[in-house]
Amino acid sequence: MTTIRVVAAHEVVRGIYPRPVTEKDELAIAVGRAIDSALSKFGHEYSHNLRPTAASILAFATEVLDEGIRDADIEVPVPDRDRILGEIANTIRAYRKSEIFALPRPRSRLVLINGQAGVYAQPDYWDRQSRFYEMKSFRTSPPPPDVDLQLRLFQLAFPGLTGILISFDRHSVPVTVRRYECPPLTDGSRRETLLLALRIALEVGQEKVLEQVDAQTVGYTVEP
Repeated sequence: MTTIRVVAAHEVVRGIYPRPVTEKDELAIAVGRAIDSALSKFGHEYSHNLRPTAASILAFATEVLDEGIRDADIEVPVPDRDRILGEIANTIRAYRKSEIFALPRPRSRLVLINGQAGVYAQPDYWDRQSRFYEMKSFRTSPPPPDVDLQLRLFQLAFPGLTGILISFDRHSVPVTVRRYECPPLTDGSRRETLLLALRIALEVGQEKVLEQVDAQTVGYTVEP
């Protein structure tokens, strides 16, 4: 049996780009979770011929948002909540017209580094053939360093696929949709990303028996 240390891709990003979470961040997290959950439900139901309505998806998003606000124990004035719900409704409409509408989410893969450490990586969507997609509900073009690192980890997990970042700028009316195609990893960027991921995994990763990992494994070797 081989024991390795594993982390999720977001843990690598947080380890490299740490920042304190403010009340504003907690609200943004709640909004992002509501949007992610709503779009996932919309696409899933549509792909199964259930034909959900935008109104029903918005109602679901509202429940997720309110739950997130309660869990974060923050106060959101009614005008601000109404504005946020308007932004979510506009994002749902933009998603319906986008290239990622109703695409499935791939199963998580494990980026195995030097047989010592692994990073679970799972982008939001893929077309099963040539592209994976990551979606953000804020403006990310060009991607900031933390998003760029996340995308590079996904590229390691899905070699041969083109990475696409789709950002819905929910603060604009109408919602602006931006598409960013990730450049292929160079030898230098691949090595840098692997070393960062290896360091974080060895520092904070949980022990896992490699033979018990229920995920496709993509292996790499990197010299310090």
